[in-house]
Parts: sequence; C-alpha cells; structure tokens
Amino acid sequence: MKRRLFLQLAAATAFGLDAKAGEATRAKKGFKVEAQSDRRGEELLIMGGRFDCKVSARDTGGDLCVYHTFREQKGGPALHLHHQQDEWFFAMRGEFIFQVGDEAFHLHPGDSAFGPRKVPHTFAKVSAGEGEMLILFQPAGTIEDFFKEMSKLGPGIPANQERDLKGLWERHGMRVVGPPLKVS
Repeated sequence: MKRRLFLQLAAATAFGLDAKAGEATRAKKGFKVEAQSDRRGEELLIMGGRFDCKVSARDTGGDLCVYHTFREQKGGPALHLHHQQDEWFFAMRGEFIFQVGDEAFHLHPGDSAFGPRKVPHTFAKVSAGEGEMLILFQPAGTIEDFFKEMSKLGPGIPANQERDLKGLWERHGMRVVGPPLKVS
C-alpha cells in the first residue's frame, strides 16, 4: 500500500470519516428517541444512575453527543478535564454542585453549566430523590465507548476512581486531576 493512501485511510478512520465517500458519517434523516429510551436500545447503568444516549456521535459525524441521565445516587465523577471536548450540563430535576476550574456553581432545575475543554470540572448530585440532567459533548470523541466501558464496572459510583480508573479516562481523551466532590 502506498504511503499516501495509507495515511489517508488512517486519517479517515481516526476522524470518523467514510474512507470511500470522503465525508463524515452522519444521519441522513431525522429520528425520534422515545422517553426512557436510548438511541441504540442500550441500558447504561453507571456512576449512580442511568445514561440514555439521545444523539449519538454516529448521527453527527462525531460533532456532538447528547445524554439524558437519571441519577439516583448522590455524588459524581472525579475532577477531570477533556483534552478535545466541551461539556454542557442542563439540570432538569434535583440539585447539583459543580466545580469548573476555580468556580463553584449550585444548579437547580432549569440551570446549566459549561465545562470548556482543557478546564478541570466535576459535579455531584446533592439532593434527595432522583436527579435528572442533559449532558452534551462537543465534539463527541469516544465518550460513548467510555460510558460503555464504565457500565461494565457496575451501576454505582466507583470508589477511588481518581486512582483506579485513570487509564480508562486517558484512553478516551480525558485526564483525572483530582477526587470527586465530597457530598454529605
């Protein structure tokens, strides 16, 4: 195989491109995802809740991924950053605390928070009962694969995730930089 063709195919694979057509794989028509359903019919129970993918990276050529999450357990992920992704959170039910860089936010239903790429951030559900958020990743990166791998670890929030899951986070373009927020 000639070097130039090899590099073109490698780039196409790395960036989610269709090597034959030379364009990003994208949905060609609209779609509906039912309430309480996942775009791919999967059930991802992770980090103290359920994550339903509503818009997949495969729908957007890797530009965007949206999750609807229902959180039962108080707490959340370790303090981390995404090397290439921005992350946006929209609280729908329950209360959440966020840390984004040096800023702290308390979100109530209807509030949102933005975590820019390369800026450490984390959140925790702090209210009783079920919490609910929309989480948007732009670009999508490999976040769907990350969540699928996390689901193999069980439905709860892993203990010592900042130490024990560092490699998993790194394989998906993120870096753990500290522990989760403390919740009483």
